[in-house]
Amino acid sequence: MNTVVMEQRKKIHPHKFTLWIAIAGMLMMFAGFTSAYIIKRNQAKWVSFDLPAVFWFSTAAIVLSSITMYMAQRSFKQRQMARYRSLLTATLILGVLFIVMQVLGFKQLWNAGITLTGNVSYSFLYVIVLAHAVHVAGGAIALLVLFLKAFRTKVKSYNSVPVEVMSTYWHFVDVLWLYLLFFLIMIR
Repeated sequence: MNTVVMEQRKKIHPHKFTLWIAIAGMLMMFAGFTSAYIIKRNQAKWVSFDLPAVFWFSTAAIVLSSITMYMAQRSFKQRQMARYRSLLTATLILGVLFIVMQVLGFKQLWNAGITLTGNVSYSFLYVIVLAHAVHVAGGAIALLVLFLKAFRTKVKSYNSVPVEVMSTYWHFVDVLWLYLLFFLIMIR
């Protein structure tokens, strides 16, 4: 009996496995986007542009949200539920702040004439960053669900798998944003 329990502990949870498969797919998609960007930037009509400063502030927000998510996960595992709830709340607020600042950044770009139809370089920017925004929005929705569950009073569940899955995904979109930001700055 003890051997069976030990073997089951070595297996990865199906939700975690599914997340890692999804992350691999997203990595391939963004690798394709950035590879196409590199190839297309050698065209004669390619236009370089600077990103608005608000993107740096949004980067600070998502990095801080990743830190608070890590701390929330630790608090959950230590069953410090009040601390978990406050850190999860901070993560959600910082995630929403990231999204708001991204919208403001794109509004600045749009007002500067950097639109979807202006140039192929502009189109690549919108496709790459908006694809990331969709993934962040999905993460924010999942954070909201986790947040609502954390404040439920009826059922107390200490299953850490949903928190671990959310934490892994949130760290992924954070690291992905850092990659995309530095890519867009360095490869013009």
